[in-house]
Amino acid sequence: MSLAVVYSRGRSGIDAPLVTVEVHVSNGLPALNIVGLPEAAVKESKDRVRGAIINSHFEFPFQRITINLAPADLPKEGGRFDLAIALGILAASGQIPQTNLQEYECIGELSLGGDLRAIPGSLPVAIHCRNADRQLILPVDSASEAALIRNAKLLPAQNLLQVCAHLTGQSPLSVAVSNIAIEQTVYDIDFADVHGQFHVKRAMEIAAAGAHNLLMLGPPGTGKSMLAARLPTILPELSEQEAQETAAIASISDHGLDISKWRQPPFRAPHHTASAAALVGGGSNPKPGEISLSHHGALFLDELPEFDRKVLEVLREPLETGHITISRANRQADFPARFQLIAAMNPCPCGYLGDASGRCHCTSEQVARYRARVSGPLLDRIDMHLEVPRVPLEVLRKGAKDGEETSRIIRQRVIEARAVAGKRQGKTNAALSAKEIKIFCELSDAGHRLLEQAMEKFGLSHRAYHRILKLARTIADLAGCKDIQIAHLSEAISYRKLDRTR
Repeated sequence: MSLAVVYSRGRSGIDAPLVTVEVHVSNGLPALNIVGLPEAAVKESKDRVRGAIINSHFEFPFQRITINLAPADLPKEGGRFDLAIALGILAASGQIPQTNLQEYECIGELSLGGDLRAIPGSLPVAIHCRNADRQLILPVDSASEAALIRNAKLLPAQNLLQVCAHLTGQSPLSVAVSNIAIEQTVYDIDFADVHGQFHVKRAMEIAAAGAHNLLMLGPPGTGKSMLAARLPTILPELSEQEAQETAAIASISDHGLDISKWRQPPFRAPHHTASAAALVGGGSNPKPGEISLSHHGALFLDELPEFDRKVLEVLREPLETGHITISRANRQADFPARFQLIAAMNPCPCGYLGDASGRCHCTSEQVARYRARVSGPLLDRIDMHLEVPRVPLEVLRKGAKDGEETSRIIRQRVIEARAVAGKRQGKTNAALSAKEIKIFCELSDAGHRLLEQAMEKFGLSHRAYHRILKLARTIADLAGCKDIQIAHLSEAISYRKLDRTR
C-alpha cells in the first residue's frame, strides 16, 4: 500500500489553478479509477498512461489504483494530467523516488509510446508555477511558449523516460532559457498608402494615442477599411506585462499563440456574420472570444449595422468594464477584454447618402431604420464619430502635394503622447475613471461653458460628457500641453458626429 502526490495545473479561463494528483496503489482486484470531476479526455488518460508506462519499460501495477484530482469541485479537462498521473503511479509503486516530487509541477499529454505532446495554455501554467516557486516539467513543443515568462524554471522533456531519468538523478533535464527578445515589428502596410483623408488620419492618431473607440461613417470605397487595417502600424509595442496577458489569452484559445508577434498589439476583424458567442466567448468549457483576443489591441467591426442587433449589444458591458464573465451551469470564467473598438458603416442602406455622385435614393425612413440597427447606448460608448468623405480624383491619382506622413512618424507621436499619460496617471486616457477625470481633465471656466452649451444643444449624455473630456485630454497630450485648451475641447466635441446629426 502506497500513496504518491504530484502537482499539476488545470485551466479556468486564463488562470491555471493548482491540481494535486494523488495516486493510491493498494491490494485488491486490478482496477484504475479516476475521481475529482474528470471529463471524458481525462478518463481516457488511463489507457494512454498504461501504454506509455509499459512501452517505456516500466511495470504497470497489477493492483487497485485510485487517482484523485483535487480540488474535487474543479472540472478537469484535456490530456494535460497524463504526465502527472504516470509519475504518480510510478512513484506510488516504488519505481521512482518520491523525495523531490513536491519541487516540481508537471503537465503534458502522453502518447502510447511514452512521448510527450504539447498542451494548450502552457503560458498561464508557467506564470503560476513561477509564482509558486516550483520547477515546471513540460513537453518540448510547449517550452518555447512558456519560455516567454521571465524567471520561470522550465524543464522540457521529450518523453516519460527522460522525466524519470531526471527524477532519479541519472540524466538531469536542461533548463530552458527564457526567450523575451524584443524585435521591432515590420508591417507591409503604411498610412502613407492612403492618399488624402488627413482629418481621418488625425482622428486615427488621436484614437491610437488615447486608446479611444472610433466609428467611421462614409460611402463605400472611401478608405474606411484601409485606414482601420493600418491602425496597428501606429500603436506602441506592448509592455511585458501586457504582452503576457494577451499571450495567455491566445495560448488557451483555438487560434494558438504566434510567438514572433507576442509584443505586437492584437488586431481582430471578425465577419459581420459572427455570433454573440464568437465575440464574447463561450462553450461548455468557456474559451475567449474576439473581444478578449483583442485585449490591449483593437477590434475592427466593418459594416457595423450588418451585425445582428443582439450581437452588438453584448459589447456594451465589456466596453465599460474591460472584462467579460461567462457563466455556465458548472463553471464560470473571467476573461480580460480591454479592447479598442474601431467600427465602420455606410450612411444609408445603399451607402451613398450625401455623396457628390447623387446616387442615393433612400428615403428618410429607410435611413432611420438602417442607423437604428446600432443602438444609442452603444453609440454613446464610442468616443469618436467621424465622417469619411470621398477623396477627389486628383488626390487619388497624384497623392497630396506635401506627401503623406508615414506610420513611423505618426507612431512616434503616439508613443510620446502615451508616455505623457503613463507618467501622469499610469494608464491610457480612455481608461480613466470618473474620479480620475476630475483630477486630470480640469477645464477653465470658458471650457466648462463651452462643454455645457454642447451638452444642451446636442442632448449629450453624462457618459458622452466624460468621453469628451478624456478625448480632449488626449488631444492636449499630443499637442504637448499640460492643460486642456478651448481648441482641444472644441476638436473633441466635433468628433461627436452622430450625436450632432441626431
